[in-house]
Amino acid sequence: MVLCTINNTFKYELENICRLFFPFEKITVTDEESAADQKEMWVAAYLTAKEGKAHLTVRFKSGDFVRLGEDTCDADDTAECERKLAVLLFEILCEYTGLRPSWGILTGVRPAKLMRRLSESMGVEGAKNYFAEKLLCSGQKIELCAAASDNEQRIVSSSKPNHFSLYFAIPFCPTRCSYCSFVSHSVEHSMGLMDEYVTLLCKELAVTGKIAKELGLELSTIYVGGGTPTTLSAEQIRVLMDAVSSNFDLSTATEYTVEAGRPDTITADKLQAILSGGATRISINPQTLNDKVLQAIGRRHTAKEAIDAFNLARQCGMKNINMDLIAGLPEDDVESYSRTLDGVLALDPESITVHTLSMKRSSRLTAGGELPDTAQALAAGQMLKMTGERLQPTYIPYYLYRQSKTVGNHENTGYAKAGYECLYNIFMMDETHTVLACGASGVTKLKKGENTIERIFNYKYPYEYNGNFEEILRRKDAIKPFYEDVKF
Repeated sequence: MVLCTINNTFKYELENICRLFFPFEKITVTDEESAADQKEMWVAAYLTAKEGKAHLTVRFKSGDFVRLGEDTCDADDTAECERKLAVLLFEILCEYTGLRPSWGILTGVRPAKLMRRLSESMGVEGAKNYFAEKLLCSGQKIELCAAASDNEQRIVSSSKPNHFSLYFAIPFCPTRCSYCSFVSHSVEHSMGLMDEYVTLLCKELAVTGKIAKELGLELSTIYVGGGTPTTLSAEQIRVLMDAVSSNFDLSTATEYTVEAGRPDTITADKLQAILSGGATRISINPQTLNDKVLQAIGRRHTAKEAIDAFNLARQCGMKNINMDLIAGLPEDDVESYSRTLDGVLALDPESITVHTLSMKRSSRLTAGGELPDTAQALAAGQMLKMTGERLQPTYIPYYLYRQSKTVGNHENTGYAKAGYECLYNIFMMDETHTVLACGASGVTKLKKGENTIERIFNYKYPYEYNGNFEEILRRKDAIKPFYEDVKF
């Protein structure tokens, strides 16, 4: 597919609109109109300014399907010109594909943050109307977004300028799921890296804790992610959690989460290590309770083992458990997904996070050519609608974000019982305050004021982390200068 942008600079947004409908199509973006005739499918977006008015035109051709869309706009209103061109393209592609993405032309990662910002300037109803009339979002998505936005705001407002969150990564898994694009290594291929990785991670935690104390930063939340942290042994988990408690003041932390994502890695010894180390919350992530689907995505556990792991966590004393599900998985359907919801609700977890399958380029699923069709996209939409209807009002939507290339262009939503929302998820996605990150693929986000953010990147892979550890510590030297002019 060729996208031609003529006399405008809206390449990024218009390409994103194309990707809503053709997520796996190669899209060539150019400002040369002659390139359009060289492809079977092409779109050209024109802006012609004359006497203060911008004349907007979108032409689309694919085989015998040819459409023209036109509108006008104040030539000085660049944002509105971009939005109107996006709308013209969106409507043509809806007609061509027979699909109407329920988030309309909204392509951003954080729709709830946008809803909050608009609500501040034009009121809640004004923001909802903008989503409906200007962004073409469906009523269902608008109400979900508004609810999540309201709950996010309550949590965001609890953060203070000197607060920070700690994140550290355990990039190892028992196997790699077919949909996964995270930087993680299966144990079979990385066992030799794990002991050294844990040792070095403890050192990085010590250095990071010292910096936080010297700056007077106050720890708010801790999140141990992956990979799958419970791939480690119980003793390795104890060592890491001792490093956290020895180098950070846990008395100010309101939440401490450890992902125990894969049920086949959970044992009583590991759960006791997590609890004794100070964690207050874990996440057990079956993704589905359909054994056929589990097999299709490369999981080495059954639905029963996921339920048994949850019950074991309860028996060990864990009072705050999240469960992750994914809508739109291969081999799944609406009826099967409904049974998964039944099974999870029967367990009565404190929170349930529902993701839409994202077809990441580096995942085995996408590389293998198993791309979703229209029926799967529609089914994913039904699954998510069912989720909202079944979970509320017991669980409230408190956290919402979007990824690229999701089946049906849907969202990921965190639902929780009141008082059990994952604070870290909100602080991280909203970029509320500084996040100090340790471990392979960790990204430290330093924040001051309303909009000043700087990032410090660790090496991605465990072997890079182990082999370049001194460079990782050197990069941490940038944290103190960032705060030189800050008074808490």
